[in-house]
Formats: sequence, C-alpha cells, structure tokens
Amino acid sequence: MTNNKETHTHQYDENGKQICCSLEQKIDRKTPPSLGHSDDDGHNHSHDHSKGSESPWKEYFPSILSFLLLISGIALDYFDVAFFNGWVRVLWYAIAYIPVGLPVIKEAFEALKKGEIFTEFFLMSIATIGAFAIGEYPEGVAVMLFYAVGELFQSAAVRRAKDNIKALLDVRPKIANVLRNNSFLKVNPSDVEVDETIQIRVGEKVPLDGTLLSDKASLNTAALTGESKPQSILQGENVLAGSINMDGVIEVKTTKLFNDSSVARILELVQNATSKKAKTELLIRRLAKVYTPIVVYLAIAVCFLPYFFVDAYVFQDWLYRALIFLVISCPCALVISIPLGYFGGLGAASKNGILFKGATYMDKLKEVNTMVMDKTGTVTKGVFQISQIMTFNDWSEKTFMPFLLAIEAKSTHPIAKAIMEYQTSESVVEASEINEIAGKGLVGMVGNKKVVVGNQKLMQQFNITTPSEIEDIVESNVLVGIDGKFAGFVTIADEIKEDAKETIAAFKKEGINFIMMLSGDKDSITQKIASILGIANAKGGLLPEDKLNEVETLKENPKRVIAFIGDGINDAPVLAASDVGIAMGAMGSDVAIETADVIIQTDQPSKIVTGIKIAKSTQRIIWQNIYMAFAIKVIVLIMGAGGLATMWEAVFADVGVALLAILNAVRLQRMSWTK
Repeated sequence: MTNNKETHTHQYDENGKQICCSLEQKIDRKTPPSLGHSDDDGHNHSHDHSKGSESPWKEYFPSILSFLLLISGIALDYFDVAFFNGWVRVLWYAIAYIPVGLPVIKEAFEALKKGEIFTEFFLMSIATIGAFAIGEYPEGVAVMLFYAVGELFQSAAVRRAKDNIKALLDVRPKIANVLRNNSFLKVNPSDVEVDETIQIRVGEKVPLDGTLLSDKASLNTAALTGESKPQSILQGENVLAGSINMDGVIEVKTTKLFNDSSVARILELVQNATSKKAKTELLIRRLAKVYTPIVVYLAIAVCFLPYFFVDAYVFQDWLYRALIFLVISCPCALVISIPLGYFGGLGAASKNGILFKGATYMDKLKEVNTMVMDKTGTVTKGVFQISQIMTFNDWSEKTFMPFLLAIEAKSTHPIAKAIMEYQTSESVVEASEINEIAGKGLVGMVGNKKVVVGNQKLMQQFNITTPSEIEDIVESNVLVGIDGKFAGFVTIADEIKEDAKETIAAFKKEGINFIMMLSGDKDSITQKIASILGIANAKGGLLPEDKLNEVETLKENPKRVIAFIGDGINDAPVLAASDVGIAMGAMGSDVAIETADVIIQTDQPSKIVTGIKIAKSTQRIIWQNIYMAFAIKVIVLIMGAGGLATMWEAVFADVGVALLAILNAVRLQRMSWTK
C-alpha cells in the first residue's frame, strides 16, 4: 500500500461554495483505504490523521506533543517559575498550539478565500487566536488540543463502526485457480470467464459464484451470512464467492463474472448505504447551517452591544465571553455523532447478516406496523419433505416404503426426489415395466407385485378404494396401491422454518399489529400454515399481480407503514411497492439485491426482528446524542453570556459533548439483540 502525501486542493463551484470535503468524505478519509478509497483519492488533508498506512505514533504525535507542552506550561504557571513569564511564556504556549492549530488554521484560510465562512475550522481558529489575543494562552491551546483529540476519537470510532463492513470487503479473493489447457493456472479472478472450471483448495476462498462440480463440499459462509456452522453443499448446488472451503479440494463451474458475483454486489451496496441520508440526519444538517451563523452573530453582539448598556464595559471581558460563544457554537457533537450512530447501526446489522441499503430504510423499518409476507422460502423452507406416512391393509411403514421407493426412483418429479430422501434399512428391488400416466402417476412392477403410485384419479382408474380421511388432508399426497388394494399414502409438505413461529410472536411484541401472509400456493395449505404460525390474515392461490393488488389496497390506509418479506424473485413488484422491501436469503438473487431495501443474508426470518431492534436502538442513541448536545450547549451558552462559564466549560460543551456522543454511538457495536 503506498503512502500518498500529495496536498489536497479544495474544489469550489461557480458561486464559491466548497463542493469537496463533505462530512462523508471527511469520515471516509479516516477509514482504511480498503473501505473504498484509493490511496490517491485526493482527500489526504494536511490536518488529517493517518489513513491506516501510517503508524499510530505519527497519527497521535502532534496531539501528544501539544499535550505535554500544555501540561508543562500549566505546571510552570502554577509553581510561578521565575523564567516563565513575558515572551517566554507566550512562545511556550505558541509552540504547544502550532502542532494542533496550524493545520486547522490552514483549512479555515483556504475555505475563507472562497466564501466558506462558517466552518468548524474557522470557528476554532477565531476562538483560539482570540484567546491568545487576550492572554488566555492555556485556554487557547486546550480548545485546539481537545478539538484534535476529538478528531482522533472520531476517527477511531468510525474505524470501529466500519470493522464489520471492512470484514465483508476482505472476503473478496485475490487469486483464482482456473483450468486452462488441462492444467490449473493462478489468475486474477476478474480474468475468469463464465463456464470456466476453478479449483479451490482447503482454506481458500471461493473467488466467483458458480455450481459445485465435485460430489460435495463443506463451506464456511460466516463472512457472508454470519452463520458460524459450515454449510454442506452437494454437486450441482450453488456456491457463493467469499465462502471458505473447509474440507478437501473442490472444483466449481463459474456462473458469473467476478464483478457480477453476489458478494461484489453486496459490497457495493454496503459501501453506498451511508450515502442515503436518514431524515434525522438531513434535519440536523439543515439546522446546523442556520444555527452556526446565528450563534456567531450572537457572539459578536455579546462582545459589542454591552458597550451601549453597561457602565463599566471592559472589552477584554466581553470578548472572552464572545469567544466562549464561538467555541460552543461549533455543531460538531450534533453533525458528527448522527452519521456515526448510523455507521454503528449499519455495522451492527451487517455483523448479524442484515444489510440495509441506507440509513433511511433503517429509520423506516422501526416505524413498520404492517408486515406482509410470502409463504414459500420466507416462513417455510421451500423444500418438499415427507411429513406423514400412513399404511393400511396389514402393511407397515417398514414393508410399505421399499415398494414406493422402487417406483419413485424412476421419476424426476420434485415430490419423487423428496420421497427418495427417506432412509430405509430394507433392500429396495429395482422396479420394472414402468408406465407413466400423464397427470396421474406411475405404474410398475416391483418383484412380482403390481404397484400403482399417484393421485386419487389414478387410484380410481385402477378401481382401488381409498379411505375418506384422505380428502381432508390439504397437503400433497402420494397414494399407493399394491396388487389392487390400497396400501397407504405419504404426505409431502413444505417444512416450516424453525424460528418462524417465534418470529411472528416477536413481530407482535415489537408493535406490528397487522400481519398477513400472501402465497401462490393452494389456499388450504396457506391457511393451515398461517394457523400454525398464529397469522390471522392469509390468502393463497395468488399470482404476483394479485399480491401487488393486496399490498396496494393496504396502502390506501395512510397510517399503515408496510414491510413486505419475499424471496426476491417472483415478489419483486411487491418488494418495490412496499414501504420497506425485505428479501430473505437473497445472496444469490440479483432481483432481490436490486429491488429490496433490506437484505437478510440467511434464511432465518428471526433476523428481521433483530433488524427492527437494531434500528430502534440506533434511533434511540441518535436522539440521546441530539438531546444531550442541545441541552448542554444551551446551558453553557447562557452561562457564557452571563460570565459564569470559562473557556474550559466551553471546551466541554463542544469537544466534550462530541466525545460523549461518539462513545454513546460506539455502544451499538457492543449490544446484543438476540433476545
């Protein structure tokens, strides 16, 4: 990594307004370059701290030097050392001031030349130079020193808040072993084409999305989904870039280019998330633009107006009070702590496998009072499995299942695949004379017995009488007749996710008072799943446009804030139409990434509850910071105007409150939302 030392030149528009060095750029330049800034991104300010390539000693040295000189000067003042007076004392404090003050003065001067007056650099420069002008040297150094320390704390807080996002970027592999001319070559992943074969050794990261060519693989997807348990992948299943191969050498056939891989899209999404401002942040920024100049004008008034009303007017005393006003007026605690709060919230969410496309969606999620969801893939696993086996006419499960397995082994139907997952200790004889009857099922010979496997119509065709209780079962049934008699049936159902029921209960605890399930599956199945989960409102048999119409109808009530949870493919129109679109387990779905506002990287609906809790915690901490900053600043402003506050109280009201706000925001990284 190169260490760029080029001097940054500010950029201004035709009206003289500075258009570079926004708060985001200021924050981002204090973040390691791997988070998206190159080493020559043009934002290495002279007053800025290390971007990660410099040693901590260089980053902290100016503040340490200034602090040591300040403490020494205060000690020399306290013990009234003979030589420490006159120009020696002034020079001592000036040297203490320069390491932390000179970079800020330079920034203020550059901005001032182009009309940017009310910047934090200008306020700090005028306040501290003014303190020197009236002989308050220690206070002048202290204000600038604490400002520099605040910058260091802010830098550290941002780095900490973005650690989880940085970890996501670190999952991008740097090398791919690709099969070319019958041998594996090490190339840059961006040079690998679709449909090429790549090899991943034990401990290596999968460089591109693809399908598994090897028989099986054990992959660690913790960096992508937050799941610590390795996933078992079988031949033909999807493999995601960024996963770590845990066992044996595997081969993968690529399905996407490096820059189109799911992890690359996710990383781009996360990096851009902070550009979408929340309403709270935008409000405070607009307020700060008005608030700061008003307080500056008030400071001027505090300095000069008393001349006309106070008999014993002493210019130095009132200038000191005005300088206190200037120090307090810097809105650092307000403007800085809010994005830091959102950084903390976004980082905590990504750590838990939840990706918000912006802070505005985090704010919106906490306001949701109506939750609408798809069934398949959202609260169910979307995978067929045997839920019930019933036998009749002296057949037992042990003797019945081998006949069914023998017939289904010849079928490619998804239900047949689910049945073939059944494990039996009995030997299965290969079926013969298999005949498929369209829309009904299969007929064949297993040993010397004729076996009929299919639906009710097939049983009727072969005059096999079935029990009436079958008609009451809403799930899909596979009926089996052996030698002209009904032998039993197998019920195939989509399995409900382990945390689905507790998720619905948690939604209600979080104040979501209307929950609805919309599904394209049969209405009878939809109603049964809804009943099991405790969802009062459910509709089945819907096309995608029907789901959209249902959500649009709900939106006619202006009091509803609607979130829709879907698998991100067929539900794309509804995801886009809802106030908050949430895609479940959508790491492999481009449609979900493009359409949804929140992406849950696992198949756990309980993560949505975690996301709501994180959003509420983030908002709570941000408003704590706002109330604290305003309250303390107003109190010290009044005290300063009345001559009851010194520069030290002003320092606390500005930098101290900013530090408290930063520390409060950092708490988000330590919180747990699992319960």
